[in-house]
Amino acid sequence: MGKRLIVQRRGRGSPTFRAAKSGKVAPVKYPPLNVMGRGWVKELLHDAGRGAPLAYIALEEGVDYYIAAPEGLYVGQTVEIGPKAPVKVGNVLPLGAIPEGTMICNVEIRPGDGGKIARSSGSYATVVSHTPAGTLVKLPSKKIVVLPDGCRATVGVVAGGGRKEKPFMKAGEKYHLMRAKGHKYPKVRGVAMAAVSHPHGGGSHKYPGKPTTVSRHAPPGRKVGLIAARETGRKKRKRK
Repeated sequence: MGKRLIVQRRGRGSPTFRAAKSGKVAPVKYPPLNVMGRGWVKELLHDAGRGAPLAYIALEEGVDYYIAAPEGLYVGQTVEIGPKAPVKVGNVLPLGAIPEGTMICNVEIRPGDGGKIARSSGSYATVVSHTPAGTLVKLPSKKIVVLPDGCRATVGVVAGGGRKEKPFMKAGEKYHLMRAKGHKYPKVRGVAMAAVSHPHGGGSHKYPGKPTTVSRHAPPGRKVGLIAARETGRKKRKRK
């Protein structure tokens, strides 16, 4: 009898697959929409499992918040939040008040949600143009979306860019990184297992032996490979 697949074990919610809470600083989100004014960067912190440093910002009104620090932000720097804030690195403005071509990060999808887009190290979005329907924003994936003008964003690029360019020299370094994120590591290939342990296992060859595309509604023991894939393999060139 084979063992349960990783996707089956993960669904049971055991501590093996949960991200560790130790080392976590605080949620990264903006203060409520009605909070505006000036503040200062009190501290730059490391958050476990996050590639970008966090900036602890305290406002004059007594409200404080944490944000993924953009490049160039330093302790003691003055930052402002609100529609009348100058377009300067670290300041938070609504998209409708940010000029076209500005690089931004920690962008809200809906006004007041705290920031959802471009939060990882080295990532940024770009304000493309302003329209009556909203503001056109180019995402890190190069996709262009229309967001409400009231959505807030931080001016600048998230710090920590180039973090992935340095290779892992030891398996232990990769293990501790994945553990902080709550990811299972190392991950064994299905084709390397016995047929009783994985749908792709078995046989003397290292090939699945069957199509690897599975339905989105497949049961946990079968839901491995390319889940609900629209297309697979090399893209066919369209003839002109």
